[in-house]
Amino acid sequence: MGVDSRDRHPGTLPPDDDAQDRTHTHPGRGLHERHRLRPHLGVGPGVGPGAPSILPGWDDGAMSTPSDSADETQAIEDRGSNRSQRPNSTAFRSFIAEGWGPLAADTPERLPSADTAQAARDAVSAQFPGERLVLPGGDLRVRSNDTDFPFRAHSAFAHLTGWGSATEPDSVLVLHPNGDSHDAVLYFRPRAGKDTEEFYSDARYGELWVGVRPSLEEVAAATGLATAHIETLRDDLAKDAGQGQVQIRLVQGADQVVTQLVDEVRTQAGLLEVGQEQVLTADSALTELLSEVRLVKDDWEVDEIRAAVAATANGFADIVRSFPRATTHARGERVVEGAFAARAREEGNGLGYDTIAASGNHANTLHWIKNDGAVRPGDLILVDAGVEVDSLYTADITRTLPVDGVFTEPQRRVYQAVLDAADAAFARAAQVNPDGSRVRFRDIHAAAMEVIAARLADWGMLPVGAAASLEPEGQYHRRWMVHGTSHHLGLDVHDCAAARREMYLDAELVPGMVFTIEPGLYLRADDLKVPSELRGIGVRIEDDVLVTEDGVENLSSGLPRTPDAIEEWMAGLRG
Repeated sequence: MGVDSRDRHPGTLPPDDDAQDRTHTHPGRGLHERHRLRPHLGVGPGVGPGAPSILPGWDDGAMSTPSDSADETQAIEDRGSNRSQRPNSTAFRSFIAEGWGPLAADTPERLPSADTAQAARDAVSAQFPGERLVLPGGDLRVRSNDTDFPFRAHSAFAHLTGWGSATEPDSVLVLHPNGDSHDAVLYFRPRAGKDTEEFYSDARYGELWVGVRPSLEEVAAATGLATAHIETLRDDLAKDAGQGQVQIRLVQGADQVVTQLVDEVRTQAGLLEVGQEQVLTADSALTELLSEVRLVKDDWEVDEIRAAVAATANGFADIVRSFPRATTHARGERVVEGAFAARAREEGNGLGYDTIAASGNHANTLHWIKNDGAVRPGDLILVDAGVEVDSLYTADITRTLPVDGVFTEPQRRVYQAVLDAADAAFARAAQVNPDGSRVRFRDIHAAAMEVIAARLADWGMLPVGAAASLEPEGQYHRRWMVHGTSHHLGLDVHDCAAARREMYLDAELVPGMVFTIEPGLYLRADDLKVPSELRGIGVRIEDDVLVTEDGVENLSSGLPRTPDAIEEWMAGLRG
């Protein structure tokens, strides 16, 4: 990092050596304030007439410049300013505020996601008439000290706004009741003028620090939503709230500051008198519905997932090309991981989750993301990776590949067993009964397990026959595949996770559902119940699947799946 971007007390620029002490009227955000409450929302102990300041040094929205007192009398949260000196003279303030030309900006076109987002809002609105629904987009999360993780919007917020990767941190979508429907308003902090202190002094929002933020009008044009400044959120939430009036439901866990704001509004409106447990139950019902409205994708969503899958396939090709270098590196798994990430970024995308690049026995650790091991010729490497496109839809694909391009006989034997299980799951998912009914989601897993149990029995690894192992009181075969075969896929890699069991696991397949099929076998090197020639082999094959009217479509079929096809594909990539 070329400059120390968050090394001052919130909203304050440390003075030049020759600058006068003065107060700052803009409540910005810098070091340490990220750990507190955002003052522009009016949350916390500083709220209300006569209340104490929200932060040390704050006085009615103004804050004094940190003093030059000794460290022992200087609050910890003030000490970020010790590391550098910033201009704060009257001359500087006047000079930086002038001489700027207008930004050349056209009104954004309506996002292609806008119609999908509107349909999702309508579906949610219909279930909660007369109630106010609050969906935070999320805030910045601290990685270490004064650096943050890259921001990624909460998936429920993304679904109902369509704002995607352009989402500004600290944004909030509110569905305000209006008769039997709702008026949706998107609250966020728009850019400030260059004549304000925010422009140059605020490392969280200032244009000089984080780039140009959108205006209310620009976001309204892009999303089709009404927009409002985040500073109006408290008053808008409180309007008509109360017992016998407007109830408030919140997506819990998305933004700590918004959660506290909503709790304060609820308290003042008497909405917590029913008890915290009942309030949380009501909030959970909203979260549950927000998962369930994502179970079936529309055509635009499917196209976004197709794009993510295609980009992921490009990354897998680069993974194969990286193997020769990976085998020369002490942490070759990092080379493989880096090849995939580089292709994703070069194509303008991100990652849907941390890449698993698990070589040799590491493949038998289900979520191996350390990726600090060697990649050795003769081993298999299991790579589980997915590209996330700008709309925040992701792919999720796993291939298990021979590092030197050729499967050994034991590796091919295990791989073929997993492939047969996957094919059985595909066949079960594609079934359409004469009356038009479909199999349940759980039946996909059952089909894969029938094959896995049979193969393990053939190899003499089960203490009972395959049929007995498949009984609920058996399950011996699950020692070597403890995870499920499928999960829904979309805005989250494990999508729709809060949906009810009857809507997910026990539900019939419906056209438009997108999920994975990913059986595996994990034969650890230290597992004495595994034949010696198979120990250390881990295989998973994962594809992304769309339910159609007459069956299913393998969206990731462009990546080879069979051993022979994989060997031919790898040879072609290596020239």
